[in-house]
Amino acid sequence: QVQLVESGGGLVQPGGSLRLSCTASRNIISISVMDWYRQAPGKERELVATIASGGSTNYVDSVKGRFTISINNAKDTVYLQMNSLKPEDTAVYYCNARLINAWGKGTLVTVSS
Repeated sequence: QVQLVESGGGLVQPGGSLRLSCTASRNIISISVMDWYRQAPGKERELVATIASGGSTNYVDSVKGRFTISINNAKDTVYLQMNSLKPEDTAVYYCNARLINAWGKGTLVTVSS
């Protein structure tokens, strides 16, 4: 069973940056579409960014130009670089390996002054 562990969340001021990491317990990231989702308080989980094994990416409109998803296959890790953060980006962020529908437990991002 593959386990995904997210890290890198925290408290940041508006306009700041964070880099989230999602590390798999075994090799899945190189062969699966990987997604970053987020869930804000009182809201449904939202797909934020996707990266395919070939490297193509897709983003929800609200983060385009600010977030970047990337992969390090050697480290079995997918990243989400988040720049120009806004209070509305506050949420628990989860990664998902779509091939096997594996989820991490999430990492909390709070954007506040």
